[in-house]
Amino acid sequence: MIPLGDTELVQIIDAGLAEASRRSGEWLVCKPGCTQCCVGVFAIHQLDAARLQQGLEQLTATDPERAGSVRERARRSVGRLTEDFPGDPATGLLDPSEEAEARFEEFANDEPCPALDPHTGLCDLYLSRPMTCRVFGPPVRSQQGLGVCELCYHGATEEQVAACEMPVDPEGLEGQLLEEFERSSGRHGRTLVAFALAGA
Repeated sequence: MIPLGDTELVQIIDAGLAEASRRSGEWLVCKPGCTQCCVGVFAIHQLDAARLQQGLEQLTATDPERAGSVRERARRSVGRLTEDFPGDPATGLLDPSEEAEARFEEFANDEPCPALDPHTGLCDLYLSRPMTCRVFGPPVRSQQGLGVCELCYHGATEEQVAACEMPVDPEGLEGQLLEEFERSSGRHGRTLVAFALAGA
């Protein structure tokens, strides 16, 4: 079961995105139908996976046909990803070794997310999307510095970009919730969206 605090985490992240969007104005070009961040696989933790699975269950109850399409896209994606998967394709868990992480950098960068409806360009699980999706676009600080979507902030100076920085989970709530979820569920490790949804 997803920790109750996950709702608070989502609200904090979404409020941070809204504020960063307000400060960014026209520099942030993200809009419905833009799929720049929906192509290319990325690792998700088990709390993200559980949130996606819960979202798919809810979609099944309200729109079973659309949910079936998500599952089918996920199964096809897993089929394409399995051969060179840098981890265990039977469980969908990524290998945490340095060698596997290096392989992952060049892995499936053209693979569309199975939650993406190819006809509308919209996410069928938008309200349940992983944290990575929620922070993509505005300036976000990582070990590599301040990163932004390559489609955004054209013409902005470094200072202007920095002024739009989105603070991500400043209280460390995500880490606390993930630890709580792993302890209570027994689910550990990182996976991909396709593996999380294929068997849901």
